Formats: sequence, structure tokens, C-alpha cells
Amino acid sequence: MRISVSSDMDEPVARSLVAELRARGHEVVAHGALHPGSDPQWAVCSEAAARDVATGAADQAVVCCWTGTGASIAANKVPGVRAALCTDAYTADGARRWNDANVLALSLRLTSEPLLKEILDAWFAGEAGEDAEDRENVARIELLDRERP
Repeated sequence: MRISVSSDMDEPVARSLVAELRARGHEVVAHGALHPGSDPQWAVCSEAAARDVATGAADQAVVCCWTGTGASIAANKVPGVRAALCTDAYTADGARRWNDANVLALSLRLTSEPLLKEILDAWFAGEAGEDAEDRENVARIELLDRERP
């Protein structure tokens, strides 16, 4: 799978994320502080990673900033992206199953290396569920992507 990754800071957890994704056999496309010469601002690099997903250049993305909040907000502004800020494996599983999330947002501050692996295990094991109510909610989000304010 091709995964686009962004981080506004070159922190140990961001480097561990890239290494872990590669160890799992994924192709990684880096943005922000993880790519020399790239703009490291969280809004810029999170948008770049999210656009990779929206355009099909990447299958999924992982966006990071200190709290994960800004990265998730920026990613969610890109139509077609459903980014979820996950601080544990249960939330990552639910985001994939109930929300069909295609972008994982992580906090550089709160995510330890063991927790990172747990979150990634749950994220990649999860897939969109077939529950009709969940599918209706995801379809509603897709409609919001097409609306103009």
C-alpha cells in the first residue's frame, strides 16, 4: 500500500512511524519535516498528504503534529478525506470500521512507540463495515464534500 505521511516536526515518533510503515511493507511518501526542502507547517504538509489520498496518489495517509488536532483539521478540509485523530487502538479500529476513515492523525506529544504500533495494527486490520447506518453517515459526509457554503 502507498501511504503518504506528514509531520510538522522531525520527532522520534514521526521517524518511528515512517520506519514502521516501511517495515510493514508499505511505500511511504513523506511531506513536511520528514522530507528535506518541504514546507513543514502543519497546515501545509497535512494538506499535501491528504491531497495524495484524495487524488489517488496514495491509498491512505498519516498526518502528525504536536497534538494531532491541527493536522486532522487541515486534512479534513480536503474533499474526499475522512481524517481521524486517534490516541488509542480502539479509536483507530472504530474510525476505520464506522467512519471509513482514510487518513490517520496522530499526536507527536502523546504517541509512544508501543502505542504507535498498537494504533497501526488496529488501523490496518480495520476496514469499512457494512452496517447500513454507518454507510449512510459516510455517504452524508461525501455529500458535504460537494456542498458550497
